[in-house]
Amino acid sequence: MLAIIGGSGFENFEEFEFITELDRQTPFGECASGFKKVRISGQECLFISRHGKHHEHLPSEVNFRANVYALKKHGAKAIVSFSAVGSLKKEFKPGDMVITNQYIDRTKGIRKHTFLGDGIVGHVSLAKPTCEIMEQKLKSVTSKFDFQTHYSGTYICIEGPYFSTQAESKSYINAGADIIGMTHFPEFALAREAGLAYLPCCWITDYDCWDDTIPHVTVTEVIKVMKNNNLKAFRLLKELTQLKESLWLGTKAPESGLKTGLFMPLELVPKNKLEWLKLLMS
Repeated sequence: MLAIIGGSGFENFEEFEFITELDRQTPFGECASGFKKVRISGQECLFISRHGKHHEHLPSEVNFRANVYALKKHGAKAIVSFSAVGSLKKEFKPGDMVITNQYIDRTKGIRKHTFLGDGIVGHVSLAKPTCEIMEQKLKSVTSKFDFQTHYSGTYICIEGPYFSTQAESKSYINAGADIIGMTHFPEFALAREAGLAYLPCCWITDYDCWDDTIPHVTVTEVIKVMKNNNLKAFRLLKELTQLKESLWLGTKAPESGLKTGLFMPLELVPKNKLEWLKLLMS
């Protein structure tokens, strides 16, 4: 089943056909509010609002482990993630979509960022942190739309809730980043540990503060862009869901997570963690 994670501006989609609310309980606490099963163009999907139904969590407060675990528990095989981001390139304009395939983590180490630890030892590779299969399938449908899509983007994830200083913004450009946001780490890494294919669809709302010749946008302008991005994202979703399981068919994600990344015998895993670990490895 396909899972959708909705970030800022994507807390809900008006055309969702609601099926049922889902259990939010996980071994890592409750996942975000607004966790539900929906129908899109006849296809059942899971949906979770990353920050909660009413956007009640700062990026640092999002329970990423619970969110990813809940999706896996309820049958997710792949994730399409929608997020609002800032641009670090002039050619990446507000209203454009960026498909990222690389990340730079500039968070501050206060987020629970792995299922490992406390008696569980393992390592997974994040060399290619997103699903190339899903990206290729997405390319086959984006030609139908009038918005511009950029591929192979690099996303720098900052802690927030503050936006960058100008010096920071320029340093991120020098580091090779194309867009900036506050939520993809550790989400993409946890999806990898859980063996879930991950496709990040990032929607630009404004330019970051690196260039004074670009006028700074107002909140009103950003909200207008976000509303338009929401409509475009749902049009994209309707196309992606029609692909059904072929959207992620052939993905290497299940074999790249904890299923192959555990560095210890299962019998040595603490008994109170074994049940949920087996679910993540399945």
